Amino acid sequence: MAAIGKIRSWGPVLVTVIGLALFAFIAEEMFRSCEASKNNERQQVGEVLGEKINVQDFQALVDEYQEVIKMTQGRDNLSEEELNQVKDQVWNTFVSNKIIEAEAEKLGLTVTDEEMQNLLREGTNPMLTQTPFVNRQTGRFDVTMLTKFLNDYKSNTNSQLTEQYKTLYDYWRFMEKNIRQQLLLQKYQSLLSHCLLSNPVSAKIAFESREGESNILLASLPYTSIKDDEVKVESSDLKKKYDEQKEMFKQFIETRDIKYVDYQVVASASDREALLKTMQEASQKLQSGAAAAEVVRKSQSQLPYVGLPVLKSALPNDIAARLDSMSVGQTSAPFETKADNTLNVVKFISQQQLPDSVEFRMIQVGAETAEAAQKKADSIYTAIKGGAPFDSIAKKYGQEGTKQWLTTAQYQNATTIDADSKEYLLALNTMATGELKNLKFTTGNVIVQVTDRRNMVTKYDVAVIKHTIDFSKQTYSDAYNKFSQFVSENKTIEAMEKNAEKFGYTVKEHPSLMNSAHYVVGIRATREAMKWIFDAQPGEVSPLYECGSNDHLLVVALEKVHPVGYRAMDTQDVKDMLTREVIRDKKFDLLQAKLNGVKSIADAQAKGVKVDTVKQITFGAPVFVQATGTSEPALSGAVAATKAGDFHAAAVKGTGGAFVFQKLAAAEKAEKSAFNAKESEAQLKAQAMQAASRFMQEMYQKSNVVDKRYLFF
Repeated sequence: MAAIGKIRSWGPVLVTVIGLALFAFIAEEMFRSCEASKNNERQQVGEVLGEKINVQDFQALVDEYQEVIKMTQGRDNLSEEELNQVKDQVWNTFVSNKIIEAEAEKLGLTVTDEEMQNLLREGTNPMLTQTPFVNRQTGRFDVTMLTKFLNDYKSNTNSQLTEQYKTLYDYWRFMEKNIRQQLLLQKYQSLLSHCLLSNPVSAKIAFESREGESNILLASLPYTSIKDDEVKVESSDLKKKYDEQKEMFKQFIETRDIKYVDYQVVASASDREALLKTMQEASQKLQSGAAAAEVVRKSQSQLPYVGLPVLKSALPNDIAARLDSMSVGQTSAPFETKADNTLNVVKFISQQQLPDSVEFRMIQVGAETAEAAQKKADSIYTAIKGGAPFDSIAKKYGQEGTKQWLTTAQYQNATTIDADSKEYLLALNTMATGELKNLKFTTGNVIVQVTDRRNMVTKYDVAVIKHTIDFSKQTYSDAYNKFSQFVSENKTIEAMEKNAEKFGYTVKEHPSLMNSAHYVVGIRATREAMKWIFDAQPGEVSPLYECGSNDHLLVVALEKVHPVGYRAMDTQDVKDMLTREVIRDKKFDLLQAKLNGVKSIADAQAKGVKVDTVKQITFGAPVFVQATGTSEPALSGAVAATKAGDFHAAAVKGTGGAFVFQKLAAAEKAEKSAFNAKESEAQLKAQAMQAASRFMQEMYQKSNVVDKRYLFF
C-alpha cells in the first residue's frame, strides 16, 4: 500500500513525462511527414490543373521520345540543343494532353478500343505510315503486319531478338498513345467547330468586302513630319493610356529582370604565341617530308589523317578553300580561321581523278596459317584469271560473290582506319573495271574484282593540323582571380554598375527572363544561375558562376520581379510602349489641327500635304500607304464607309500618320467573281475555326500551369 501511495504521489510528474514523450513522438512523426512532403515537392517538375508531375516521370517521357527519334532517324545520340527541343516538345505535349483530357472528361468524350481498331483497319491515319508496319507494295499501313508482330512479341523466346522486339514494341506503344491523344483532340475540335456557324447574309457581306475595290486620292501627313522632342509627354498622359490599354500588359507567367556581367576567357597573347610556335614546327616537319600521319598524330590535331583520297566536301570549309590556292606537294604556313577559332596547317599531298562509286565483288580466303591462305588464294586467283566463273568459285568456298557498291561517302569521314582497310579501299579506288587482285592481309587474303566505276570526281589526299586557339590554365586562373575579386567587392547592383568599368567589364541588362529558358542570356551550363535567379530577392547579387564550355565567368543581379498579373506602369518596356503611344496620339492631334477646315484635296495640297492616288482598296485587307510605309486598316474601313465622289474631311488616325481622302468613282474588276453562298459560308467558318484554334492558349492560361523544369534541366 505504501508503494501504491508513493506511485500516486508521483502522478503529476508521470503524467507530464508521458505527455512530453507522446508530444515528442507525435512531433517526430509530423517532422518526418513534413520532410517527406518537402522532398516530394522538391522532385516536382511542374503542375497542370492541380496534377503534379515529378522529375522521374517527366524524364521517362523525355527518354521515351528521345528513343523514338533515335530509332526513326538512325541516330545514336542527340545534341544538347536537340535535347532541349525534345524537353520542350514533351512538356508542351504533356500540358496540352492534360488540358484536353480534362475538358473531354467534362463532356464525356473518350476514344474507345473499337474506334482504335477501326482506325487500324482503315489504315489511313498519317501517323500509321510512320510505323514499320507499312506494306511496301501498296505503301499503306497493314494491320495484319502489326497483329503478327504483336503475336510474335508475346511468344518470342529468342533472347537474341528480345532487345530488338522490345525496341519496336516500345515504339508502337508510343505511336498508339499519340494516335489516341490525336483522336481525342480531333473529337474536341470537331465538337467546337459545330458551335461556329455562318449564314448567307454574313457570307454575302464578306464576299462584297473582298470583291469590292475602290480608288482614292489620298492626302497623307506622316507622324515622322513632327520630331518626338516637339511633343511633351506628362505622367498623367501615361497613366491615362495605361488605364486604356491595361489588358495589353497582363502576363500569365512570372518573369524577372536581371543585370549581369559575363566575361568570356580567351587565349592571351602568350597562349597564341606558344600555339603558333608549335604549328610552325609541325609545318616545317611536313614540308621536310616527315610521315604525315605521325606529324598529325603527335600534333594532336582535331582532324586525324587516315591517308585516303576524299572529296573536297569532306574537308572543313576553310581547308577546302585553302586548297584552291595551293599546288600538290605544298605545305601552308599556319593560318587562322576566325569562324572556328583555330590555327591550321595544310599539306596538299595529292589530287586524283577517281570514281565516286565502285561496284565490286570479292571472295574472302582464310586458312589455318598465312601460308595456307596465300596458297589457296593464289589457286582461286589463277582459276578466275583462267576464265572460271567468279560466282561459281565463290559458292565453292561457301560465299555468294555478289556484286556490291562502295561510295566515297561510306568511308571519307572515318576518324581511324587500320592498315588493311586502308589498302583495301585504295585498291578499290584505283583498280580498273574488270581488274582482279589478290590482296594479302593479316587475317587472310581477299580476291577482289572491280566490275564498274561511276561518276569520276576529283579526290584529295590532304594532311591537316587544326588546333583551337585556346587559353592556358594560367590565363584562366588570372581571369578567374580578377573576376572573383570584382564579385567579392561589389555586392549590390549599384556597386556593380559603378565599378565594372574599372575592372574592364560591362554590366548588361536582360528584361523579362522566363524560367522556361534553357540558358541564362544564351550561355550554356547556367542551370545553377537560373535556379538562383528564380529564388533570389530584388537587389541581390549572385555568387560567381563558371559556365559555358568552361570558358565563361558570370555574375547576376536580380533587379525586378514581374509576378503573374498586370505589369507595373513604371516597368521600362511598359513605359516605353506607353510613351510611343502617347507621342503618336499627340502628333495626331497636331496633324488633325493642321487639316481642320480642309474641304477638298485641293485644300490639302494648298497646305503642303502630299497627295497620291491609291488603287484597288478593299475592306477585307488593310491598304498600304507608300508615304508612311505602313499598312492602314482604319483607312480601309473609312474608304468602305464613304460614297464614291465624296471627300472624307475628318482626319483618319492611322498607324503611320493622319489621312484625308476623296473616293473616286467605283472601279470595276477586270474579272469579277460570282457569289457562291456555300463557298463563302465555308470560308467564313474556316476563318472562325482559325480564330477558335487559339482555344488551347486560353485554356492554358486558366489551367494553373506551373513550370519548374529549370530546377532540373
